[in-house]
Amino acid sequence: MKTALWWVRRDLRLSDNQALAAALKQAEQVVPVFINTPQLVNSPYAGEKRLAFLYEGLRALDSKLRQRGSYLVVRRGDPVLALSELYQEVGAESIFAEADYSPFARRRDQTAARSLPIHFTSGLMMYSPEAVLKAEGTPYTVFTPYSKAWLAQPWPGDPLPAAAHIPTPPGIRGEDVPSDPRLPADVPFRAGEDEAQRRLEAFAENGIFHYGEGRNRMDLAGTSGLSPYLRFGMLSARQAAATARLAEARAADATARRSSEAWLNELIWREFYITILYHYPFVRKTAFRQALRDLRWVNDTEDFSAWAQGHTGYPVVDAAMRQLLQTGWMHNRARMIVASFLTKDLLVDWRWGERHFMQHLVDGDPASNNGGWQWTAGTGTDAAPYFRIFNPVLQSMKYDPEGAFIRKFVPELTKVPNEFIHSPWKMPLELQTQLGCLIGRDYPAPIVDHKMARERTLQIYRQ
Repeated sequence: MKTALWWVRRDLRLSDNQALAAALKQAEQVVPVFINTPQLVNSPYAGEKRLAFLYEGLRALDSKLRQRGSYLVVRRGDPVLALSELYQEVGAESIFAEADYSPFARRRDQTAARSLPIHFTSGLMMYSPEAVLKAEGTPYTVFTPYSKAWLAQPWPGDPLPAAAHIPTPPGIRGEDVPSDPRLPADVPFRAGEDEAQRRLEAFAENGIFHYGEGRNRMDLAGTSGLSPYLRFGMLSARQAAATARLAEARAADATARRSSEAWLNELIWREFYITILYHYPFVRKTAFRQALRDLRWVNDTEDFSAWAQGHTGYPVVDAAMRQLLQTGWMHNRARMIVASFLTKDLLVDWRWGERHFMQHLVDGDPASNNGGWQWTAGTGTDAAPYFRIFNPVLQSMKYDPEGAFIRKFVPELTKVPNEFIHSPWKMPLELQTQLGCLIGRDYPAPIVDHKMARERTLQIYRQ
């Protein structure tokens, strides 16, 4: 019987899985395989919570496979060597995998393709980095024209249903999915395709129609909560985009329709950043904008530590950083605020923040994370102007008006009245004493004066 390998990487799902569908079409037996590589654990960008989420997702995938007459074969080591060994062992004739576009993934896949018959399919993105280009064949480096070209692409077909049966030869040797690390209870995401589908269905029912208004509010559940599932392919990009299109079609009014469009726009941003990293892999190491590659960063290690631990004295910054440490996730508006604070208020190199995020985010994605940090630092492709410096107090007042987000993650400020929750250092000393919240003792005083820091940063960027 013809046998094919399905090499599982960032596509931990059965529905709308083009690599699996291609393998089932070509072969009579399919062996799902995941290669647990040293880079997953040993990279300075590795994150324990993200690794735990991946492992939990692999266990969930194995469970779904077993319901369909199959199972997940886990091997450890160099991916090309492990894959070659399994290929020979089962007498496979071909290997199918969903294409990935990060610099690491491309190097790995090019090496594998030199010695093995691997067929790469779509699935990670709606449109590959080579598909959405300017008329002369060069990549877009500004989001708005990219998004227009993206929207003008032909629809790549509807999402594929999950296979009802996946025949896999019995008795193939494999390891258990590692039991450590385990996903902490504070992480608000359960891994797996079923949870991704549940969240998508709930969001499509109502949340997507209020996304335009609610997505920036840190104190509300106004986002889809699907980023970890897209990161590991527990949900396909095509199904997410199809959901947005259906929502646009059934929106009750213009506001609901604009909200659906806004969520689709975020999916396009994801593809834009993957495309940028594909065509300009140097952005992982340096600024896209050449003029800003030699900024005179201060890089004070104590300032960075205070930021990383959520002890800056600015409540919204501290709440967001503690949310990251506790839950492995951070609201997107909060990501912009803390990134601006690190790079513009503290003048710490954006690459320090990029690495810290990757070490803690469950949804940490090399392309989106890099793109977001360079956007905020003003060094990237479609960057915020260097003079756009978020005022953390004003941002907090606008997007956490009652201080609910702050109080959730900064318990020292629980009793602080709304009048002072965004800038507690302004509280009269008598009130601080009465509340048991002395600034500088129970909660830090601001580690930097925002107005002074803003002027310093503007001067350095101008130079």
